Amino acid sequence: MSTKTAAPTIWHMPDDLWSLIAPLLGAEKAPGTPGRPAVAFRRIFDAIVYVLRTGCQWQALPRQEYAPGSTAHGRFRQWVKGGVFEKAWTVLLAYYADEVGIDWQWQALDGAITKAPLGGEATGPSPVDRAKSGTKRSVVTDRRGAPLAVVVTGANTPDKTVALETVDGIGVPRPEKVVYRLHHLCLDKGYDYEDVIAGMLERDYILHLKHRGDPVPEVAPEKKHPARRWVVERTHAWHNKFRRLLVRWERKLDSYKAMIHLASVLILYRLVITA
Repeated sequence: MSTKTAAPTIWHMPDDLWSLIAPLLGAEKAPGTPGRPAVAFRRIFDAIVYVLRTGCQWQALPRQEYAPGSTAHGRFRQWVKGGVFEKAWTVLLAYYADEVGIDWQWQALDGAITKAPLGGEATGPSPVDRAKSGTKRSVVTDRRGAPLAVVVTGANTPDKTVALETVDGIGVPRPEKVVYRLHHLCLDKGYDYEDVIAGMLERDYILHLKHRGDPVPEVAPEKKHPARRWVVERTHAWHNKFRRLLVRWERKLDSYKAMIHLASVLILYRLVITA
């Protein structure tokens, strides 16, 4: 009986993944151009992946293998301002859709709170960490856990506040509702509010939502289609394996979102190569 081999951790951009992202970065400095020698974009991108995975400071980058920290950070900020990382995420979503197919039938939505010691945009007192500064990622996934949309808010923002914004932020168009293509959405009690329910129904979702105040059954009832909310919790765990996301060090929201988008790119790529 054959078993799938786990894909190796990505520290350097694979050729096929790089071929999808490189066109987003613009033209590199041609060899022989007057001035300081340029560091190749691929080395800089690998450096950013290293920072994302390890959570290290930019100045702690291994200079010989990657690039000087100031060079990598400067190019990172340039690409952030150009929307490169968000574009890369949408490119990988389309790639995932073409190669594997987005499994729209069962989706899941939930938020995860992480620490943000330096504060900054979209942070707030964490209700699960003695009101220390924290941030929240609201994520919706498909059935396999592919991150379809992410919204970042302060840790003290109720999940229900950004629920509709999150599903509206899905990076590729959802298929139209038809009898054989129904979309189920799994939620926890934090979304049990009339405005959220009404908004989700308007968006043609079939909700699987446990209501506040409902007793916990001694024996779980049998369901033809069991809820799959654990899928989004696993995606949060995948995101938190990137130490730059487990603890947020970016004060600027666009930089933090860029790191989330890059992590989502790597998650989507792994889902494709392990399918």
